[in-house]
Amino acid sequence: MTEVKKMQSNPIGTLRESSFHSALKQWYKEPGDKIEEPIDNYIIDIVRDNLLIEIQTGNFSAIKKKLEKLTESYEVRLVYPIVRDKLIVKMDVVRNKVISMRNSPNHGTYYDIFEELIRIPHLVPKMNFTIEVVLVQIEEIRKNDSKGSWRRKGWSIYDRKLVNVLERKQFYTPIDFLMLKPFSLRTPYTNIELAHSLNKPLRLAQKMSYCLRKMEMVKVVGKKGKAFLFDF
Repeated sequence: MTEVKKMQSNPIGTLRESSFHSALKQWYKEPGDKIEEPIDNYIIDIVRDNLLIEIQTGNFSAIKKKLEKLTESYEVRLVYPIVRDKLIVKMDVVRNKVISMRNSPNHGTYYDIFEELIRIPHLVPKMNFTIEVVLVQIEEIRKNDSKGSWRRKGWSIYDRKLVNVLERKQFYTPIDFLMLKPFSLRTPYTNIELAHSLNKPLRLAQKMSYCLRKMEMVKVVGKKGKAFLFDF
């Protein structure tokens, strides 16, 4: 791979970085790694010899152009955390005191990577690009400041804190993503049948099929009623 080149301008700091992102960075850091290193006009979370490690806790659209540019010259690993277990901690904004704690009924899985992968499936076949999905436990701190989503009845998400890294899986090639298909899935299949096999919403099944099509792992072979039929 191309030798890592530092950019000349002053690096951007870690202002406004969430506790979650910062903790993941420290968890991944190994002796000799460089943190927040400026490379080719970008700030890289971790530089490990010639490997650039980017930790993205949010939308892949925000990092798409950065990844496209960096993978032209460097070996890049994108780390994406998925919350398997979440403890919701509610705090009173006036008294700054915890008033309740409960476990979220929602539990993320490796399949949730497709929620974001739809933005960069074209990068997966690149030899120098790897995605590492990490299942984590977190605490989500919420405050009753009336500025939050109506779904949370005005409660704002104040911070997210890493509690534990449970497991992780690396995806090197499109075949690695194809291996996520359920063993119970019969082919050819529709997205509705895929959703049933995954025990996930239809929209996630649609995104999974879209990504696999873009990676040339599945193809449309016909229709079943109005639904497309896919096969490997």
